Amino acid sequence: MYFTDRGIEELADRRGDEQVSLAWLADKMRDFVDDHPEFENAVERLATYLARDDADE
Repeated sequence: MYFTDRGIEELADRRGDEQVSLAWLADKMRDFVDDHPEFENAVERLATYLARDDADE
């Protein structure tokens, strides 16, 4: 188990029944980067991964 799995599990446990828009998620990611600019590259990579996830299908 990776260290990040704990955060992912918490997200699923706390918000697993909610439905959110991609616009909401993008806003939350921007807010996070504004508060934690040292994670800008990681957030950018995740956003790119999510945006292109279905490109191969």
